[in-house]
Amino acid sequence: MSHLLILFFATFSAAFMATVPPGLLNMNAAKVSVTKGKLNGIVFSLGISTTILLQALIAVWISKFLHNNPAVSEWLLKIAVVVFAVFAIYFFIAARKNKQDEVRIVKVSKRNSYFKGMGLAALNLLTIPYYSGLNVMWNASGWIKFQVWDIMIFVLAAGCGTFTVLYMYTVYFNKLENKNQRFSKNSNYILSVLMVVLLIVTLIRIFK
Repeated sequence: MSHLLILFFATFSAAFMATVPPGLLNMNAAKVSVTKGKLNGIVFSLGISTTILLQALIAVWISKFLHNNPAVSEWLLKIAVVVFAVFAIYFFIAARKNKQDEVRIVKVSKRNSYFKGMGLAALNLLTIPYYSGLNVMWNASGWIKFQVWDIMIFVLAAGCGTFTVLYMYTVYFNKLENKNQRFSKNSNYILSVLMVVLLIVTLIRIFK
């Protein structure tokens, strides 16, 4: 039982730290909270966290395969380069198009926000290799075994750690009422720059 507690807090901390730096998921969660309201931001974050749960589950079963076959991880990184490039262009065009738009709160379906969150998280192709690497390290440390309870705790901790940070992003940006308009106008530019940074980092990892 003690190793399950260690497993939960270690995985929760790893998921938390991976989500804290401004990136595609948390910045979009903040943007949804600002433009569509706090509740939609939280629902959007739940959608992201649901996909993270599924990706963490997949990572458990393929961790050894990825560890023993570096070519697979390299293939995923190459796909990530294309995805980041497309998103960088998309957010830049969106920022130019909506530069003069005023920010207003719009009513949208919470279900729509949930599935948008799931879809966006599914495009983050680095998640599965990340959690696969964690699984390999935890397995080497004796913190995780390929048993039902271990897998459930690992997956749950990954989802909870991610959602905690996303919730903080939605609440933090939603409280900055005086700066909401500026943030909403510039968020697409911020996201475009972040995509470029992620693209560069991914290229460095591929050619390192």
